Amino acid sequence: MSDVQLRKDVIDELEWDPSVNAAHIGVAVEKGVVTLSGHVATYAEKIAAERAVRRVRGVRAIAEEIEIRLPSAKKTSDDEIAKRAANILDWDSQVPKGAIEITVHNGWVTLDGAVDWQFQRRAAEDDVRKLSGVAGVNNRLTINSRPQIPEIQQRIEEALRRNAEIEAKGVQVTVSGGTVTLTGTVHDWVEHDAIKNAAWSAPGVQSVEDRLTVI
Repeated sequence: MSDVQLRKDVIDELEWDPSVNAAHIGVAVEKGVVTLSGHVATYAEKIAAERAVRRVRGVRAIAEEIEIRLPSAKKTSDDEIAKRAANILDWDSQVPKGAIEITVHNGWVTLDGAVDWQFQRRAAEDDVRKLSGVAGVNNRLTINSRPQIPEIQQRIEEALRRNAEIEAKGVQVTVSGGTVTLTGTVHDWVEHDAIKNAAWSAPGVQSVEDRLTVI
C-alpha cells in the first residue's frame, strides 16, 4: 500500500470514529509510519485517536505528537482531579481497594502501587483517563509476584493457537522468571494487541517485553 493511500485510510478512520474530533489532527505518513500532530480537548480523545490509527491495515508504527488543549473553562485543579480519581477507582470492582496511590501534578496523574493482574492495572488507567481535566496518565503500577507455573510458556502458546485473530506460527514466546518476551512478525495491530493480551493473561506473568514487528 502506498503512503498516500494509507494517509487517506487513516484520515477516514479518524473521521469515522465518533469519539475523535479529527478537525484539528494532522496526519503524515512515511514508509508506513504514521505521525499524528495537532491538538485535542481531552486525554481520552488523544488515546482514542491513537487506537483508531492502530485499526488501519498497513500502519507499521505511530509517532504521536498530539497536544492536549483544555478549554480554560474546563481546567480542573490537581486536588479536584485527585479526588475524582480516588472516587472512580473506589467504584470500580475490578480495582483492588487501597492498592493504588494517586498523585497529580499539572493535570498529569501518576498511579503507584501493586495489583495482582494486568487487567486490574489496565482498568485503573482506563478509569482515570476518562476524567475531565486529565492531561496524561503515568501508570507505574506493578504486578505482584506469585509462584511461577512451570508450563507458563506452553499455556501462552496454546492460548495463541486458540485465538482466531492470531497467526501463531510467526510468533516466538520465551519466559524468564515472570517476564515474557514476544518476538516475531504480525500482520496488523489487532493481532499485535491480541498476542500481548494473551501473554498478560497467563498467571505468574509480571511483565511482557514486546519485540513484535508489524509488517
